[in-house]
Amino acid sequence: MESGLDLNLLVALDALLDERSVTAAAERLHTSAPAMSRTLARLRRVLDDPVLVRAGRGMVPTPRALAMQAQVHELVEQARQLFRTPERPDPAALERTFTLQIGDLVFSGLASRLLRRLRGQAPGVTLRFAAESHEDTHSLRDGAVDLELGRISGADPEIRVEPLAEEHLAGALRAEHPLAAQRMTLRRFAAAEHVVASRRGRLTGPVDDLLAERGLSRRIAACAPNPVGALFLARDTDLVATAPARLGRYAAEVLGLRTFAIPLELPTVDISMAWHPRHDADGAHRWLRQHVREAVREEFPVVPGE
Repeated sequence: MESGLDLNLLVALDALLDERSVTAAAERLHTSAPAMSRTLARLRRVLDDPVLVRAGRGMVPTPRALAMQAQVHELVEQARQLFRTPERPDPAALERTFTLQIGDLVFSGLASRLLRRLRGQAPGVTLRFAAESHEDTHSLRDGAVDLELGRISGADPEIRVEPLAEEHLAGALRAEHPLAAQRMTLRRFAAAEHVVASRRGRLTGPVDDLLAERGLSRRIAACAPNPVGALFLARDTDLVATAPARLGRYAAEVLGLRTFAIPLELPTVDISMAWHPRHDADGAHRWLRQHVREAVREEFPVVPGE
């Protein structure tokens, strides 16, 4: 008996047992009849069984060949399935839970928009929203998170990062703030007491760098862990908050804050999504990413590069 495993023999055996003809099996596998005869001879040696024997003008399988025919066919079909291009999933039949790590920067508007889109097509899909961590983690790499949305920093080298949109910063203060009725100048802005937002507890950032270039500085009275927390503190105190412009709309509508343009040329904030490359070809994950792109375009009309 020959040693070693040759999966091509399984494919040939499946064709021979199905066609019960060397010539027909050869045509099916796009090879020559002499080559298929040699393969049949090799199968006989490996199995120590004639496999197919002459019966008049045709050939019939041996009892052992008949006994293994169904199993051989199943193995060949399973192998073929492994190498087939994944079919696009049917959203209506999809039952899956996706974990999205999403920052406050985009959660308020994008999360509900995305959920409505998915529920309309895939009622069996569940979205688990996870908060941003104040530390760089490997959640995408270890599989705890399927997709990250927001400001992406410190990603592992292999992580796919796709820019989606840009966001601008705006100021916010309570309607009764002494500055609410005045035109916001740079000096008035700098003279106010501020609340900043930082997952890592940082008290300074681009605003302070730009103020310093103009010989100004501001007093940071508090640091919130996220922009929404900063807006709540601005609602209840005379602190001035800096938040993404779309969160500012939320602040005006829900918290009763007044928003204003910060009198500085601040850099925009990049909104991206990130995922691990093991999901590149996953049909369901690709479907989710496309919906994220479309939801972001609805929420953030201007995308990077446009």
